[in-house]
Amino acid sequence: MKYLMLIYGNEEIWNSLPAGDLATLIGEVDAFNEALRASGELVESQGLVSRARSVRMVGDAPVVTDGPYLEAKEYVGSYFVVDVDSEERALEIARSYPALRFGSGRSGGGLEVWPLMTGTGGDL
Repeated sequence: MKYLMLIYGNEEIWNSLPAGDLATLIGEVDAFNEALRASGELVESQGLVSRARSVRMVGDAPVVTDGPYLEAKEYVGSYFVVDVDSEERALEIARSYPALRFGSGRSGGGLEVWPLMTGTGGDL
């Protein structure tokens, strides 16, 4: 089963990290990704360049805005997709994500785990 991991962050916290701490964190995330790649579980991992745009219908017309939660302190900054045998394994991977420790108690971010459809439509 494939799972999408959406990684949320807080710009104020990330921008306040000392350069050495940020470099350490980036190294830990790179090692995390490499371990998943070596195990065959990592399907894809990408950072996102800027905040998303939201497209919603307002009346009869689609309207583009800066996002669904303009006042949110957290935003999706990157994602990865894993292909694992169980939800338990997906959650184990999510709990071990190195950047989680920078969010403890400070609204610094988190990770959402979304099961992906298999393409057959049988997941609904």
